[in-house]
Amino acid sequence: MNISNYLVLAAILFTIGAVGVLVRRNAIVVFMCVELMLNSVNLTLVTFARTTGTVDGQVIAFFVMVVAAAEVVVGLAIIMGVYRTRRSASVDDVNLLKY
Repeated sequence: MNISNYLVLAAILFTIGAVGVLVRRNAIVVFMCVELMLNSVNLTLVTFARTTGTVDGQVIAFFVMVVAAAEVVVGLAIIMGVYRTRRSASVDDVNLLKY
């Protein structure tokens, strides 16, 4: 495949993720859309690393995956806490964290 095919695929995945974050109200769906955006960035990094012949992009993609895993663990704990108190996973109900 050509490099432009990978970049177009990454752009499409990032756009779908960004639209999902902006449109959806369910916190679980928002998390999945954030993960989709992070994976599109990883695809771009690995594509550029492969074309340049270095491993820098792959190393950065690995760190992005580690940060994404940590973000999911902390985020799901927060969502579970909110769901236990509010009986809803809507991001509109999370305004209690303001105070």
